[in-house]
Amino acid sequence: MQNKDLISILELSVADIEEIFTTAKELKNKQKKGESYTPLTGKTLAMIFAKSSTRTRVSFEVGMLQLGGHALFLSTQDMQLKRGETIHDTAKTLSRYCDGIMMRTYSHKDVLEMAQHAAIPVINGLTDLSHPCQALTDIFTIIEKKGQAKGLKIVYIGDGDNVANSLAVIAGKLGLQMVLCTPRGYEPDKTVMKDARELAASSGARIEVTDDPTAAAAGADIMYTDVWTSMGKEQEREERLKIFRPFQLNQKLLNLAKKDCLVMHCLPAHRGEEITEEVMDSPQNISFDQAENRLHVQKAVLTLLLGK
Repeated sequence: MQNKDLISILELSVADIEEIFTTAKELKNKQKKGESYTPLTGKTLAMIFAKSSTRTRVSFEVGMLQLGGHALFLSTQDMQLKRGETIHDTAKTLSRYCDGIMMRTYSHKDVLEMAQHAAIPVINGLTDLSHPCQALTDIFTIIEKKGQAKGLKIVYIGDGDNVANSLAVIAGKLGLQMVLCTPRGYEPDKTVMKDARELAASSGARIEVTDDPTAAAAGADIMYTDVWTSMGKEQEREERLKIFRPFQLNQKLLNLAKKDCLVMHCLPAHRGEEITEEVMDSPQNISFDQAENRLHVQKAVLTLLLGK
């Protein structure tokens, strides 16, 4: 994977995903044992943020530090991008200074353009269409907790957003059973779902889309939710609160799942909206384990793309 980009799960082979998981496990074990491992000594990651962030910024910045490198925070509000410099020229310039670029932004086309013109690896830290680092982390966490992901019923409930899109694709790649439960009109991206179903046809995955939370939750091994109003859609908030109310992950819905069902949330959580306080604070909730694993999975990505 050296010198490759990570723009979406689609570009990763099954072997790439398995290598990321193996490396993440090794790096996590090293950290827990207090072992120093610095393969990125002298390397610099430019981190471009058009969207605010807690987990993405901290996990990438801390990850580079632990690997011996340096992360440089760049807000688009402070860059020449705000004053009209093109992504093309920004990519060319940063390629002369840095060893990699991570970009967290709105338009997926911006990350694609950055990767097209950069001479160094580009990592998608989030776009409105895709969140590959999150999906990788989610499946890594499920395997860590359950021993495997295959054979489990993984249910995503809520908005068919970038996380849902990436989960559908990784399920298709790895042959997983994924149920995506969203209100009508808020399903995952149609083009992404077409790709996911084509992958599923060859991998044996089962990817379902439904608008029935009760049916979706029945017998679930994993229940996963995300915010109902993503960044950039704040003007839709009040309308979404009404439409999504029946899709709240609450104890009543969780009771329909298996007794050992685990609850996941990519955070930040809006308690009382997509998830109740009761479920968020229950022992079944592993969302903070997910958050921790962003560090380890992204360290694996950084090591594989920027190392040597």
